[in-house]
Amino acid sequence: MSAEMQIFSDWPRALRWYLGGSLVAHLVWEILQLPLYTLWTKGTLREQAFAVVHCTMGDLMIAGLSLLLALALLGRPTWPVAGSRRVWLLIVLLGVGYTIYSEWLNVSVRRSWAYSGLMPTLPVLGTGLAPLFQWIIVPTLALWLAVGRAPWRDQSAAAK
Repeated sequence: MSAEMQIFSDWPRALRWYLGGSLVAHLVWEILQLPLYTLWTKGTLREQAFAVVHCTMGDLMIAGLSLLLALALLGRPTWPVAGSRRVWLLIVLLGVGYTIYSEWLNVSVRRSWAYSGLMPTLPVLGTGLAPLFQWIIVPTLALWLAVGRAPWRDQSAAAK
């Protein structure tokens, strides 16, 4: 197989690792941040388990769609070897943007969930810092796992 063909064959592996890493990391994050929501003290174990599974599946859909959109808009044919920085930045921006909107909608407007007194929030927006950091840290780790290096470095830069 030529080097060029090998580059093109890397994207399915990277996609699988990104989605798998996202699933595991979001599941762990959802479990760990549960005490930052009132569901921790007011919900039953069944309600908590449902929330963790429901939110993790939503996170996985957001992660997958963010990657798809980032690749459609900024991806190169040689991704993940080249162009991972731009894809990573857009994934993080999409995740953070959606989180700010979703937290506002569900906490302030719909009141679908509420923060406990333990949740640190952004001063003006009131967005919880835990879900905000989730959409910076988890996509970064998942993409790092998927491309085999820091996502802000292309393979040519990593080889130097």
